[in-house]
Amino acid sequence: MLALLSEEPKFGLRLQQEFEERTGEVWPLNVGQVYITLQRLERDGLVESGNEGGSGPQKRFVITPAGRAELDRWLGTPADDVPPPRDELVIKVLISLRVPGADVHDIVQVHRRHMIELMQRYSHLKMEAADDDIGLALVADAELFRLDGIVRWLDAADTRLRLHPPLAAASLPAATAGTAEGAPSSQGTRPTLRQPHVAARTSGAGARQ
Repeated sequence: MLALLSEEPKFGLRLQQEFEERTGEVWPLNVGQVYITLQRLERDGLVESGNEGGSGPQKRFVITPAGRAELDRWLGTPADDVPPPRDELVIKVLISLRVPGADVHDIVQVHRRHMIELMQRYSHLKMEAADDDIGLALVADAELFRLDGIVRWLDAADTRLRLHPPLAAASLPAATAGTAEGAPSSQGTRPTLRQPHVAARTSGAGARQ
């Protein structure tokens, strides 16, 4: 929002339309979300609203000097992906290793085929786009590179799992009564991985943009 307002004062509906146009209309933006964000930015002193337009859809917003400084800071700040955001696909593959009857290789291939189909859609979208639609081309390229990375990870995971097949869930030793009551297990205790927190995508200056 701050980036769009840096050009000139705009109404909320126009901000919604320009955001979708400049991002290749890949990420639809609800107009209600636009006004909620603008209210928060105004509360923080990053934008101001003009009085001539009234309220709601007729309210025009202007970026403040503080908003411009915040925009410059945000543009020059690398995205914080540490710890990494929760990845549903990675979780599915990890969980499937311990699910009785689940074939992790079949699961990997199902998701791989889906990613390939998505890559084909974005490739067609980019080919059909106008030559001067730079926004759409950049979004399509970003998604193609992201999806290609997922396919590479799935291929690497499938290879690793074939070289080192996990123990089937049914073959794992059952807990004895003594273990259930708190006695030490003969298998020892495996250290648990620290569960990464979900990155706060809706908070902070990055989300405001």
